[in-house]
Amino acid sequence: MQRRPRLEDVAAEAGVSTASVSLVLRDVPGPSAQTRERVLAAAGRLGYRADRTASLLARRRTRLLGVPVLLRDAFRTEMAEEVQVAAEMGGYAVALSAITPASDEARVVDALLDMRCEAVLLLAPELPEADLAALGARAPVVVVARHVAPDGFDVVRVADEAGVGESVDHLVGLGHRRIVHVDGGGAAMAADRRAGFLAALRRHGLDGRVLPGGPVEAAGAAAARTLLGDPEPPTAVIAANDRCALGLLDVFLRAGVRVPEDVSVVGYDDGELARLAHIDLTTVSQEAGEQARRAVAAAVERLDGNRTDPVEVVLTPHLVVRGTTAPPR
Repeated sequence: MQRRPRLEDVAAEAGVSTASVSLVLRDVPGPSAQTRERVLAAAGRLGYRADRTASLLARRRTRLLGVPVLLRDAFRTEMAEEVQVAAEMGGYAVALSAITPASDEARVVDALLDMRCEAVLLLAPELPEADLAALGARAPVVVVARHVAPDGFDVVRVADEAGVGESVDHLVGLGHRRIVHVDGGGAAMAADRRAGFLAALRRHGLDGRVLPGGPVEAAGAAAARTLLGDPEPPTAVIAANDRCALGLLDVFLRAGVRVPEDVSVVGYDDGELARLAHIDLTTVSQEAGEQARRAVAAAVERLDGNRTDPVEVVLTPHLVVRGTTAPPR
C-alpha cells in the first residue's frame, strides 16, 4: 500500500527545508514567491494533504464537538444534521454517537469525551439535572430542546408552553371546544407542554382533559384507542410530539375515523415525517435549524471566546398549519 505523502516528502521534492514547507502550507509570511510556487507545485504532484488531526493535537485542540443522538427519533436526527452543518461553518467537526438500549446517553457522553471532544451538545436529553450539572463541570455542555435551568452548562430551547398555547388558540379559532391533550408521560418536555395546554384552555374559559401518553408512537396509539371508547369523544387532540401524533393517526385511520373531518390532530416538533404529503400534520415547529446554530455558537463562545458564565437562549416556536386540522362538524 502506498503510504501517505508527508511534509518531509514535499520538502525533498521542492528542494527546500521542512520549515519552509510548513510556512507555505500554513500561508505564513517569510518564504519568497518562488519558494511558495515550488512548494505548492510539489505538494500538488505528490497529492499531499495536511494532517489536520496531528496539527490540532500538537496545539492540544481537536475542534471536535460531540453529539449523542437517538437515531429512531426523527426530530433528534434532523437536529443532529443541523448541528453538523452549523459546526462545519464555524470550523468545527462533529462526532455523532448513537444512543441504544446497550449504550445509554451517559455512556455515549463518556465515550465522546474519551475521543477528546472539546464540548458536548445534548439534544433533548433525558439525563437528570444533577447529572447535567456534573457533566458541565467536566466539559463545556449545551443542552438543546429541554427546559432546565443552566447550572454550569448552557441551554438553547424553545418556549414549549407558548407553542402548545398557539395550538389551542388555533383549534379554538376553528370552533373546537372539546380538546384533549395526550401528554408526554415522563419525558422531560411533558410538563411544559401540559402546562401550556391547561393555561391556554383557561384563557379561553374551557375545561381541559389530559390523557397520559408518552413521546413515542405506541403511546399515541394507546391514547387513540381510549378516545375511541369515549361516549363523547373530543373534536380535537393535541399530541405531546409528532411521534405521538403519528400513533394517533394510525389508530384513527384503521378505525375509520377521518382526520380532520371527524377529529383534528396537532403534533409538536415539525420533523420530516410531519411534512410528508400523505401525513400533512399540523404541528409546532421547534426551529431545529435555529436551535442548532445557537447551540453551536454557545459551544464556540466557550471554546474560542473563553466565556464561563452559563447562558440560556429561549426561542419562540410557531404553529405550522397543514391538513390534519379543520373546523369541527
